Amino acid sequence: MKTANIFPGQGSQFPGMAQDLYEAHKEWMEKANDILGFRLTDIMFEGSADDLKATRVTQPAIFLHSVILAMSRDAQPDMVAGHSLGEFSALTAAGAMSFEDGLRLVALRASEMQKCCEKVPGAMAAVINLPDSVIEEICAGIPGVVPANYNAPGQVVISGEEKAVDEACVQLKAAGAKRALKLPVSGAFHSPLMEPARAELAKAIAQTPFRAPRCPIYQNVTALPTTDPGLIKDNLLKQLTSPVRWTQTVRNMLADGATAFMEVGPGTVLQGLVKRIAGPEVLA
Repeated sequence: MKTANIFPGQGSQFPGMAQDLYEAHKEWMEKANDILGFRLTDIMFEGSADDLKATRVTQPAIFLHSVILAMSRDAQPDMVAGHSLGEFSALTAAGAMSFEDGLRLVALRASEMQKCCEKVPGAMAAVINLPDSVIEEICAGIPGVVPANYNAPGQVVISGEEKAVDEACVQLKAAGAKRALKLPVSGAFHSPLMEPARAELAKAIAQTPFRAPRCPIYQNVTALPTTDPGLIKDNLLKQLTSPVRWTQTVRNMLADGATAFMEVGPGTVLQGLVKRIAGPEVLA
């Protein structure tokens, strides 16, 4: 039996997150506050849901929660993957980079993505019960919108310029989508509108020491496993403007022998997606 650890991305945060881990992992949490230059843990423990929605807070909060949970577990997985931001958590937990470097990259990524959101407002929408090929065809015919997250069969998120997303939603509903619902997010993640974030993140990734992880990581951009630090770096950067291929990732992990999926982080969103992709017989 092979075990896969999977790490969630934005949207899994909740007020009070990781508070139960503080006493046992106080040193790491205070180190995170020092690195970030603000008391992230105060917002995690005492902030409102709105406080936690700010990208500069959300991403490091989920990273911190996820990595500390991974540290507290003795069993080592056979493979790992993370959804969007969760890929940074997965790499850190698997030893590809240090906790400090992982947090710094996540903080920079969050900051640069927030700047993109403020500079060029965008939107995302969840499309339910429509084949991927139909969604891809409709998006290809509307400049400014692309598939962003292949979350599960019949569940894809599109992303891009607001008017383009609105037009795509109209066409997707006409094509038979059960729902094409805009999401309460601050920008068009995993779309070309994130391109301005590339320069600073590329510089930071190039300067960060990466090691081969202890087990293969299945990366969002390719959905394929790798332990090559150079390839990992390239794919982390491409992830900014490329879709998260989660459906394909889980299917590849299953093909490579995964029989149990452990979600490491706040929430259980990925467990639900794995059940939709793999069926009820897989442990998740």
